[in-house]
Amino acid sequence: MSIIFASHEFKPRCFALVPCAGVGERAGVGGPKQYHPVAGQPVVAHTLAALGAVARIEATLVVLSPMDDAFALHMPAFEGDRRWVAHVGGDTRAQSVANGLDELLIRGAQAHDWVLVHDAARCLIQPDWVDRLIDACEDDEVGGLLALPLADTLKEAVAGPQGEVRSQATVGRAGKWAAQTPQMFRLGLLRPALMSALADPLSAQAITDEASAIEALGHEPKLVPGAYDNFKLTWPSDFALAERLLATR
Repeated sequence: MSIIFASHEFKPRCFALVPCAGVGERAGVGGPKQYHPVAGQPVVAHTLAALGAVARIEATLVVLSPMDDAFALHMPAFEGDRRWVAHVGGDTRAQSVANGLDELLIRGAQAHDWVLVHDAARCLIQPDWVDRLIDACEDDEVGGLLALPLADTLKEAVAGPQGEVRSQATVGRAGKWAAQTPQMFRLGLLRPALMSALADPLSAQAITDEASAIEALGHEPKLVPGAYDNFKLTWPSDFALAERLLATR
């Protein structure tokens, strides 16, 4: 007797993972930037609402610091079958993401499933941008990330004699792209890539995003055109800009 397996049983699923364990020291907003109000809601609320509107995302996992008690206060309604929270954040983004991948495995994710890692502070993300990334990467052997080719002239900075910042040289921008998120890779590739980097302190310092860990293994992630609005709230002025942009939507 032959056994026929339904193809949908083996189709990779997509999970979103949002590292949300940072303290946001550069933002200058008096606390973790992911909880700072923008357009009437915490930054992370806008982020999670956009991810929740992507139908192909099976579930979204928010990775918090073990000591975080603010998320529950700011996001009391974030719960349910597609909304997961885990207090497993580490000292670095890479460690938080690695711990989050372990949590996804515990919750039933498989090695062939896709994980879309997205910054909590990129609160201007829109569902159609995420769908564009999924469309571009779902049949790719490696995966990829939203990014933009650099348009501005780049300068290499040095400290001047009075402590001021000066330009020492112009850096070629040809072939340079600014990485954004989400970054989409299979769980079974991203987890060993991060673990390999974290095992070596020197290598770990060079891992500033998930794509850099994948690149360290010799792979070439796909660059998928993102959007200028998809910037990461980092400096105080970013919050005012985000407020204006959200008000126009």
